[in-house]
Amino acid sequence: MILVFSVLLLLGLCGNIASGGQPPSTSTPGALNYELPTSEYETQDTFNAGIVGPLYQMVHIFLHVVQPNDFPVDMIRKLIQREFDFSVDSKEMVYYEIGVLICAILGLLFIVLMPLVGYFFCMCRCSNKCGGEMHQRQKRNESCRRKFLAISLLLICLLMSLGIMYGFVANHQVRTRIKRTQKLAESNYRDLQILLDETPKQIDYILAQYTTTKNKAFSALDGIDSLLGGRIKDQLKPNVIPVLNEIEHLATAIKQTKVALENMNSSLEIIQDGSTQLSTNLTTLRNSIQKSLNSSDCASDPASKICASIRPELSNLGSNLNSSQLPSVDRELNSVNDIYRTDLESVAKRGYTFIDEIPGKVRNQTVAVIADVKQALDSISSNIKNVSQSIPIEEVLVEVSHYINDSNSYFHKELPKLEEYDSYWWLGGLIVCFLLTLIVTFFFLGLLCGVFGYDKRATPTRRGCVSNTGGIFLMTGVGLSFLFCWILMILVVLTFIVGANVEKLLCEPYANKKLFQVLDTPYLLREQWQFFLSGLILKDSNINLTFEQVYRDCKKGRGVYATFQLDNVFNISENFNIEKHTGEIIKELDNLNVNVDNIELLDKAGRENLQDFAHSWKDAIDYSKYLKEAEKSPTKVDLLAFASSLEEKANKLPEGKLKQALKTDVQNIIAIHQQQVLPLQQSLDALKQSVRTLERTSDKLPEKVNKVISSLDSAQNFLTTNISSIVIGETQKYGRTVTGYFEHYLQWVLYAITEKMTSCKPMATAMDSAVNGVLCGYVADPLNLFWFGIGKATMLLLPAVIIAVKLAKYYRRMDSEDVYDDVETVPMKNLENGSNGYHKDHLYGVHNPVMTSPSRY
Repeated sequence: MILVFSVLLLLGLCGNIASGGQPPSTSTPGALNYELPTSEYETQDTFNAGIVGPLYQMVHIFLHVVQPNDFPVDMIRKLIQREFDFSVDSKEMVYYEIGVLICAILGLLFIVLMPLVGYFFCMCRCSNKCGGEMHQRQKRNESCRRKFLAISLLLICLLMSLGIMYGFVANHQVRTRIKRTQKLAESNYRDLQILLDETPKQIDYILAQYTTTKNKAFSALDGIDSLLGGRIKDQLKPNVIPVLNEIEHLATAIKQTKVALENMNSSLEIIQDGSTQLSTNLTTLRNSIQKSLNSSDCASDPASKICASIRPELSNLGSNLNSSQLPSVDRELNSVNDIYRTDLESVAKRGYTFIDEIPGKVRNQTVAVIADVKQALDSISSNIKNVSQSIPIEEVLVEVSHYINDSNSYFHKELPKLEEYDSYWWLGGLIVCFLLTLIVTFFFLGLLCGVFGYDKRATPTRRGCVSNTGGIFLMTGVGLSFLFCWILMILVVLTFIVGANVEKLLCEPYANKKLFQVLDTPYLLREQWQFFLSGLILKDSNINLTFEQVYRDCKKGRGVYATFQLDNVFNISENFNIEKHTGEIIKELDNLNVNVDNIELLDKAGRENLQDFAHSWKDAIDYSKYLKEAEKSPTKVDLLAFASSLEEKANKLPEGKLKQALKTDVQNIIAIHQQQVLPLQQSLDALKQSVRTLERTSDKLPEKVNKVISSLDSAQNFLTTNISSIVIGETQKYGRTVTGYFEHYLQWVLYAITEKMTSCKPMATAMDSAVNGVLCGYVADPLNLFWFGIGKATMLLLPAVIIAVKLAKYYRRMDSEDVYDDVETVPMKNLENGSNGYHKDHLYGVHNPVMTSPSRY
């Protein structure tokens, strides 16, 4: 196991320090969410060249033009397998390297020819040839030629300066690469240390989450009354509670009906007795008045007339009530009393109590089973800790940590040598850049002095000192060019061959993953192994473990276990067997036997009472008859009005027995009204109120009773048929809820260990740092930019030398010149001479001693 992790780390670091030879979320039940703690890594997985990036991109485009061929996968495989036959496969190599070879051959030609050309050019100049003669033959387009040559040289010098600037920029990048490499290496070192420090924390977190999960399960077990009992209760409530509510409402209606019937019956008895007594008293009173009117006192006037007026009104003095129209409701009251004795309120209360007591029953019946389940959960905790301790993670981390520390120490030990070598390279590049800068400076000074010191009116032999100095600067630049250009080209060719091939054979295929495809070729790196990585790490070369897959998974931040298929070394799935661990919980939960006894909501006698009431109550009371009688007045005439009229008439009678008898009758009428009519009227009002209340409460009472009977039958049938299956189903669901916590936890453990724990991203980042960062970004790209800039400037020396030699003739002071004929000043005449007005002195016999003097270089 130690070898496994050591090899993984070696793969991540080899590119950085090998230069010296050193080696799901899914939703959790009950809102339990796990998130493995991860750390932020310091090293970026992408490398930005900054402001010089466009320059590097320009060089890459140039290399693509020079070397457009695809990565030679087959040729590289043959080279690695040592099956490359130069006599047979050389054509393939030449074809791939044709662009580089052509450029290299052109560079070699430049290296060989430029010194030879320089040598022969000097010899030619010394022989007063090749422009060595200090005599300038003036021509008509001299000014245009001079300006064209000056502008051309200026443009070439500007292009050369641009190339030199590229060289300075590349050399500066080289100067800082050691510091950047050191910073990058230390950053990767810290990331790998974070990775090693993070792994124990992640293991501790995984183990700690079991405690969290167990506590959640314990909470579910302790709350079995609300979880399991509550679920059973919730399953029964929709079918039972509405029926109980109907029974309760029916019981209320029957109670109200009973009260209304009792009130009505009481009122009827009072009315019956009161009506009889009132009728008797009114008859007696009427007879008394009639007797008084029949006396002799009514025979004479004016009493006779008054008596005659009283006699017709006596017929109205009587009871207005018909007792036969107000029958008793004893039968109906007895019927209601029969159903009331069924005690529907107790039936409803008993049903409510049955439903509410289910959670308590469940809790009391599962005390022993819950204790056994908790004990099983504690044993699983011990098993998980034992499995985690069986993984030799501590030994591996110690071994890998030592390797990282040793590698880091070796890197810092060799760092001074790298800095020394880098200083030599930087100094050499600086010398090359300054040498080219010196040449270009001479050309610029020559142009500056020549252009600003040139006098159109001065003859070649009388040119000023500044102009002459400009020509000398130009020739000095030419001499330095011949002297050093071939040396510069040697450096350009060497760096070009190295840099171009590093870019095309390593950097570019690493970026597009073709390099991994080569390394993943079966039996490539070792003839006996089909897959090199699996053979090296897993000791089984037949396992399909490839460089490309490992790099891709590590870039995604996948865990070491899944990336390197370490299940072939240590199978976590077998040790964290979900069925094995949850099976113990399920086994204990199978003993969870909850018994909820069935209940008889209404016995047979009560049901029969309800049915009898429903049949007997139908159209039992004629409410309109009672209301009609209750609306009547107790007497046919208003007794108070009658008494007032009688008293008024009696007062008209003369004093005597008749008058006194009638006044006595008036007092009796008022007394009857006060003592009998008014109470009787109140009883009638009470009867009317009772009738209306009864009509309201008993409205559709048989239909309600029949509905309750039907609902009771349905609810009773539901309880009898389904209560057992509901209890079993909810018990199983409760068991799945408890085991679901651990199934999810164990699934998450497998996912976290295989996919997330010990993310190998720092390893891929270290590899990117070594190849993309150091080799390509800090070495190859500056090297390619260096030869590109210096090569560009060196190649431009060739046209610069040619133009500078020609331009120097126009700026330097000549020893002899063509003499202008002052006599022939007319242009047409000058044309006839055939020399455009210019001629040599010796042709006209003029002695020119300068012509005989030796020429100067």
